[in-house]
Amino acid sequence: MDIQRFEDRKKHHIQSSLDSKNQAIGLSGFDQIELVHDALPDLNFEEVSLEINSLGKTRNTPFFVAGMTAGHPDAFSMNRTLAERAAARGWWMGVGSQRRQLERNSDLVDQWKELRRSVPELVLISNLGISQLILSDLDQVKGIVDSIHANAIVIHLNALQEVIQEEGTPQFRGGWTALEKLVKKMSIPVLVKETGCGFSKRTLRRLQEMGVSAVDVSGLGGTHWGRIEGDRTTSHSLKSASETFKNWGISTYDSLLHAMEVLTGSQTEYWASGGIRTGLDAAKALVLGAKGVGFAQPALEKALLGAEELELWMERIEYELKVALFCTGCKNIVELRTQFPVKGMEEGIEWDLSPIKISKTDLSY
Repeated sequence: MDIQRFEDRKKHHIQSSLDSKNQAIGLSGFDQIELVHDALPDLNFEEVSLEINSLGKTRNTPFFVAGMTAGHPDAFSMNRTLAERAAARGWWMGVGSQRRQLERNSDLVDQWKELRRSVPELVLISNLGISQLILSDLDQVKGIVDSIHANAIVIHLNALQEVIQEEGTPQFRGGWTALEKLVKKMSIPVLVKETGCGFSKRTLRRLQEMGVSAVDVSGLGGTHWGRIEGDRTTSHSLKSASETFKNWGISTYDSLLHAMEVLTGSQTEYWASGGIRTGLDAAKALVLGAKGVGFAQPALEKALLGAEELELWMERIEYELKVALFCTGCKNIVELRTQFPVKGMEEGIEWDLSPIKISKTDLSY
């Protein structure tokens, strides 16, 4: 691996993710859900609770910072800011890809150890790409998990990004086998996430059968890695492909509907990320059954402005979710889901539900 090129790519990813042209704005699908206002909620606002149970733990909030960046000199201070604020507010946090740690980079191992020492109470999620998992010995993978005392590991799927990235590794053959072995090997929860292109029902069914602990649907609607790689490439073919596939993916909304149909009642949880920008978006994801709600680009943007700006943003997101609960007459997330149960899972019908209204005509794929 060309280390300098690798670090330059990671830095470019940060810059590009902050550019609005690389955000699939308006494609998340959350505008298809309307939370129904309760003019006289029978509760006091201070009674509203954001507690939720996920992966066997009772959490103060459903929020998490999705894994974003690692493997370059600027990443540590950024991740430390995110980790400290996440720990203080009870948010979970995914680390950036630990690919370089597999190459026994001692500096990176030391950085993660220092980060973990500074925030021992933080629920930290290890992170590795499917391409690297396929090529790695499971003891190596366990080593990078242990190096940060991770509470879980997530394997990220990024097929579109890999085929458009100049240095991409779109060798996914053997991915299902590698993932199944990992699930059997690890004593901590194994999670799977997309990186902005969402999930079909077929893929979700297979992950559920395999025994994956949770799936972060990470659908279309937020940062679009096909656009980002097209933005940085010098190849005419790759740039053209990036333009062709600039809206590729299954929206976060559709991915959540697929997960609600396939995973409800199973041991596999589903989480939501991808184009979630407000506490109201979070409420819409939660009413569709998500047990975690993640942010990447918005959290990164605030972290780059400093800990105070990040703290204010996190406080705002939590407050907006509480407002959504209060104004639908729900004192907690369980009530949001069960007080007015979601009905009408049949395909091709109009849904008119309380406290949500959903219009959907095709859930076939």
